[in-house]
Amino acid sequence: MKIPLYQVDAFTSKIFSGNPAAVCPLQEWINDDVMQNIAQENNLSETAFFVKNKNQFDIRWFTPVAELDLAGHPTLASAHVILKEMKVNIKKIIFKTKINDTLSVIYENDLYLMDFPSRNPKIENDLDNIADALGKRPKELYRHRDALAVFDNEEEIKNITPNMEKIKCLNYAAVIITAPGNKVDFVSRNFAPKLGIPEDPVTGSAHCELVPYWSRILKKKKLIANQISKRGGKLYCVYNNDRVIDSSVLSQLAGFLRDHDIETRPCFHNLSSMPIYREYSHDLLKHSNSLLQPSESIKLLSLPTFVDLDSNKIEYICTLILRFEDQL
Repeated sequence: MKIPLYQVDAFTSKIFSGNPAAVCPLQEWINDDVMQNIAQENNLSETAFFVKNKNQFDIRWFTPVAELDLAGHPTLASAHVILKEMKVNIKKIIFKTKINDTLSVIYENDLYLMDFPSRNPKIENDLDNIADALGKRPKELYRHRDALAVFDNEEEIKNITPNMEKIKCLNYAAVIITAPGNKVDFVSRNFAPKLGIPEDPVTGSAHCELVPYWSRILKKKKLIANQISKRGGKLYCVYNNDRVIDSSVLSQLAGFLRDHDIETRPCFHNLSSMPIYREYSHDLLKHSNSLLQPSESIKLLSLPTFVDLDSNKIEYICTLILRFEDQL
C-alpha cells in the first residue's frame, strides 16, 4: 500500500521557517508500529496521520519516538493538505483525536484559524530540578502536560542553553520557557528531548498552556506571541476560557485589508538584486536594502503604490490599519 506524504511548514508565510510537519492522509488506519516507524523515518518533530470519517477527520500525531495526545502545527499542516492538496471544498475542518477531543481549523481570507482546548497550568514546586536542567532558575514554575517555567525578560529566554539529558530525566513531556516579550505580549521556547525533539521550532499545543497563563497575568483575552527558536514563528491567540485560538497576525492583517479591497504582497528584500532596479546605483537603494534584509522582510507587508495614489486613498489605508490594530 502506498501512503501519500506531504511536508508543510506551519506558522509561517515563507520557506525555511516556522515548524515543518509531515502529513499522511490514510484511507483507513494502519498498524501503530508502522505509523511510529514512518514518523521515525521522517525525523521531523511530528508526523500527522488522518482518516476521513463522515463529516470529520480522525487524527493522530507521532514524534520520532512516541505518540502525542495533542499537537498544533501538524494539525494546521493537515488542514492545509486537506484544503490545498486534496481540494476538499470546506471552510471549517473538524478533527477528532484519539482521546475524543474535538479540534477545528477554519480557513478564511488566506488565514488558518485553529481552535484548541486550553490547559490551565497549576503551580509546581520542582524549581531546583528545573533550574539545574535549564542552567538558570525561573521565578515561577507551573505544569499541565508540560512544565511552564516563567522568567523576567526576553533576553533570558534567548540566552538559555538547556542540558537536554537532564531535561529528559524530568517528569514532564516537555519544558516550556517563557517571559514577557519586547515587542509582543510574550515569548517562549519549547524543549522536548524525551519525545525526540530537542527544541521544537513553533509549538501550537504549548500555547494551550501559555495563553491561559499570560491571559491571567496580562488581564487580556487577545495576545500576540512569538516563539523565538532559530526558525521561529509568531502567533495571534485568543483565550476563550476553555479554548485557545491561534493564527498569524501578518496573514490576518492581509486578509483584513483584502476584505476592504486593498491588495498587499509579501515584502521583497534587497531591491538592488531585482532586474528593474539594477540600473540604479547602490547608494540610492542603500536604505531600502538595509531595512529589507531577509530576516526583516518577513515581518512586513508591501502596501499599494501607484501614480494616482492621492492623500485620501493613503488616509483610507492608514485608517484601516489603525482599525485592525484597535481590534487586536
